Amino acid sequence: MTSTTGTPRPSSLDPEIAARLKRGTGGLLPAIAQQYDTGEVLMLGWMDDEALHRTLTTGRCTYWSRSRQEYWVKGDTSGHFQWVKSVALDCDADTLLVKVDQVGAACHTGARTCFDEDVLLKDADSGVPASDQ
Repeated sequence: MTSTTGTPRPSSLDPEIAARLKRGTGGLLPAIAQQYDTGEVLMLGWMDDEALHRTLTTGRCTYWSRSRQEYWVKGDTSGHFQWVKSVALDCDADTLLVKVDQVGAACHTGARTCFDEDVLLKDADSGVPASDQ
């Protein structure tokens, strides 16, 4: 749990949970936000140990901003809150799945999700090559 400058960020995360995490660069884990009732994938954010601790204890998604080097709580400035329903660690312990009740847009562009605008392959089961769609 270090910043990109190598300085450790303190955390109150349960040590048993922290010991299981396989962190990437800067001590971060990708955190996929998914709408809990529809399965819609909303966005990808980054969490370190403290962001995960805050998410688990407050019921609101807290992320680490790699560009601003600070924590941010989804909805504090936009009003587009993510209310946490569940948090799961993947089988490799290197990715989080956060099921949320999204209020408003999830994407910073104002779109419902971050994955609606630039679809690279559509309906792969149709048998139609992606280049012909």
